[in-house]
Amino acid sequence: MTLVNLAAILRRSETGGWAVGAFNCNNLEIVQAIIRAAEAESAPVVVQASQGAIKYAELNFIAALALEAARSARVPVAVHLDHGTSFAQVVRCVRAGFSSVMIDGSHLPLEENIALTRRVVELARPVGVSVEAELGRIGGTEDNITVDEREAFFTDPDEAAHFVEFTGVDALAVAIGTAHGLYRGTPRLDFDRLQRIRARVKTPLVLHGSSGVPADAIREAIARGVCKVNIDTDIRQAFTGKMREVLAQAPGEIDPRKVLGPAREAAVEVIREKIRLFGGSGRAPEI
Repeated sequence: MTLVNLAAILRRSETGGWAVGAFNCNNLEIVQAIIRAAEAESAPVVVQASQGAIKYAELNFIAALALEAARSARVPVAVHLDHGTSFAQVVRCVRAGFSSVMIDGSHLPLEENIALTRRVVELARPVGVSVEAELGRIGGTEDNITVDEREAFFTDPDEAAHFVEFTGVDALAVAIGTAHGLYRGTPRLDFDRLQRIRARVKTPLVLHGSSGVPADAIREAIARGVCKVNIDTDIRQAFTGKMREVLAQAPGEIDPRKVLGPAREAAVEVIREKIRLFGGSGRAPEI
């Protein structure tokens, strides 16, 4: 269909009681897997570029891959900056053609986070780019960003209401017990906190660190107001796991396409499963 911004998808997911899947991309095959899965499920989708992806592939290459995929896709696609680190990086992504950006000022004091986020909103909204922000800190490691468990803290519902009022963001990522990277045990989400945030904040909510979270917990989070769910680690595990399997069966294989092709298909299946879990299947015509 076409490139859309995140807000266009969230308006439908919020009223429909489902969540859009937001999947991190690192190379051509994963971008293809995200689009193929979304098309197979007739689902809108978010293709995200993390800090690690930008460092690995460079911004212009990631932008070219994701934007070409979005423009040729048969479903609505938002191309999104994940965990933007600075105003300058947001500017570069907007100029590169991203339809959505996240500015992560969660490490800053509340009023400084508000000021930075508001500045990004004032830049992005006039050119049709949606803005996600984060309040509260999500523990764990994603690419080059690590938040120690002692530094992580849950989102305060009153602060969330204040933050949204003074920033005008399109989406708010909240910390309720998820973490980036691999879990050492089963995550326990604070659903009561999520419900209190939802009661105070009408802006669509985002759940980061969702790989490894049990399906019933994901469904509960969506039922309590989460409209966008981020997935990265589950895709990496499926992708690299299939590569290891192929190379174990054919250790002399030198054609990267014969290794990366099956890995791409493994990623497609994981992403399709997540889209179905989030309730996004068949939603593309609604956008």
